[in-house]
Amino acid sequence: MAGRSRESIFTLQFSMSALAVKPLTRQELYERMAETSRDEVILEEMIRFGFWPAQGEVPFDPADEIRRRGELHRALDELRAEQRKLGDEAKLRKEARKKRLLESRRKQQETIVRRETERIERATQWQEKKSKEIGYLGAGVSAGLDNKEANVERLQRYNLPRFDDAASLAQAMGLTVGALRFLSFARKTSKTTHYVRFALPKKTGGVRVISAPMPRLKAAQHWVLQNILQPVELHEAAHGFRPQRSIVSNARPHVASSVVINLDLKDFFPTLDYRRIKGVFRALGYAEATATILGLLCTEPEVEKVELDGETYYVATSARHLPQGAPTSPALTNILCRRLDRRLLKVAEEMGFVYTRYADDMTFSTKQEQDSKQIGRLLHRVESIVAHEGFCIHPTKTRIMRSASKQDVTGIIVNDKPSIDKATMKRFRAVLFQVEKDGPIGKQWNHSRDVLASLRGFANFIFMVDPAKGAAYQRRVGALIDKYDWKPQPLPYQKKTKPVEPPAPQPVAQRPWWKLW
Repeated sequence: MAGRSRESIFTLQFSMSALAVKPLTRQELYERMAETSRDEVILEEMIRFGFWPAQGEVPFDPADEIRRRGELHRALDELRAEQRKLGDEAKLRKEARKKRLLESRRKQQETIVRRETERIERATQWQEKKSKEIGYLGAGVSAGLDNKEANVERLQRYNLPRFDDAASLAQAMGLTVGALRFLSFARKTSKTTHYVRFALPKKTGGVRVISAPMPRLKAAQHWVLQNILQPVELHEAAHGFRPQRSIVSNARPHVASSVVINLDLKDFFPTLDYRRIKGVFRALGYAEATATILGLLCTEPEVEKVELDGETYYVATSARHLPQGAPTSPALTNILCRRLDRRLLKVAEEMGFVYTRYADDMTFSTKQEQDSKQIGRLLHRVESIVAHEGFCIHPTKTRIMRSASKQDVTGIIVNDKPSIDKATMKRFRAVLFQVEKDGPIGKQWNHSRDVLASLRGFANFIFMVDPAKGAAYQRRVGALIDKYDWKPQPLPYQKKTKPVEPPAPQPVAQRPWWKLW
C-alpha cells in the first residue's frame, strides 16, 4: 500500500514536470547523443525533468562516473580520429601542403601590399626631396653637392646674394628645382642639347664655331650675369665686355707709342674649364653645392652629333669649359684674369710699359725707346706669369710693332690717334659706292650674305672710333636701308629650335679661340 502510494506520487510528479518542460524531438536527441553519449543524455534529461539532482548537489554522485566515462569516450574518439589521420600519410601531406600554400599565399599578399605601400612612400618622399634638393648632377661633378656651407663674409664683401640650398637658388632665378637640375645636369651622352652651334667666318679665313644657349638656359645665364658676376669689381686693365669700355678704350692708352707689343692667349676658352669656373664661384663665397650648380650652368663640353637607329645623340668630346656665345663667358674670363692683370700690370710698370687686355689679347706699349734685350726680358717675365696662371701664349701671334711701322691694337691703328686701317676704309668706301650705284644684290662685305647689315655694322664701328667721320657713313648707309626697305634677319639659332649645322661645308680645322673684333 505504501509502495503503491510512492509510485503514484512519482508518476504524478513526472507528469507535472513533463507538462512544465518542453520535451526534445527525436532528431535533437540523436544529435545530442552523437555529440556526447546515450547515458549522458539520459542523465541530463533526468536532471532536466527533476528526477536526478544537479551536479554538485549530492556528495559522491554516481552520475559523475557516467560523465567521466563520457569524457574518456570522447578523448578516445579524438585519439582514434588523429590516429586515422596519421595513418593516412598521403592525406596528411596533402593537408600540410595545403596549409603551407595558404600560409604562403597569405604572406605573399601581405608582402605585396607592404612593398607597394613602401614603394609609394619612397616615391612620394623622393619626389618631395627632388622638388627641394639636388643630390646628383652627373658623374664626376656631384661630390660636393652635400656641402652647403657658404662664406658669408666674402658674399657680403662682394655684395652678392646668399643661397642656402638649391631650392633658394632656383626660386631666385624663377625656376623650379627640377628645371634647374635639367639645365645644369652633366651627361657624356644625351638626346638633348642646351646649345645651338653654328659657324661664323673669320677675317683671317676659316670659321669660328659659336655655341649659342637655348632660351631657357640663356635666361638663367643672364640672371647669373646680372646678379652674381656684374657686381664683382674687375681690374682696370680689362677692357673687354665691360660697360663704357670697348676696343677703342683698350687701344687709346697705346696711342703714339715707341713700341707696341701684342700677345694672344692660346685656346683661351677651352683652357677655362669647369674646375676653374667652379673655383670662381667658390672664391666669391658660395658653398660648394651652389658653386657646382653655377659652374655647370656656365660651362659646356664640345659635342659631336651622332645618328643611331633613328635617334640623335650628342656625345661629349672634351671636358666642360666656357662656351663662346654664352652671356656669362666674357664676365667669367674677366674675373678669372684679375690676378693675371694685376701681376702683368705690376711687371709693366716696373719696366716702364703700359698694359691693357681685351679678352685674350694682351697689349704692352711704351713711349720710351726700348732695345731688343729689354723687350725680351719683358716677354720672358710675361710668359712666366701667364704659364703660372694656367694659360699659354700663342707662339705665332706675338707681334712687336715699332713707331716706324703700322701699330694696331685690337683692330685700331694707334700710331698717331685711334683710327681704322686705310686699306680697310678704302675697301669699305668702294663697296658702299657700288651698293649706292647698283643696289645690294650680288654685293658682299666681310663675308656676310646680308651686305646692308654688314655695312651698317661697320659704319657704327667707324663712328665708335671717329664719331665725326662715322656719322657721315651712318647717314649714307641709313639712306640705303630706307631705300631698299631692309629688315634685320634673325640669327641662325633664332630660326629653329633644333640645332643647325654650320653653314661652312669644311670642318673646323682647329679649336675655337676668342676674338671679337
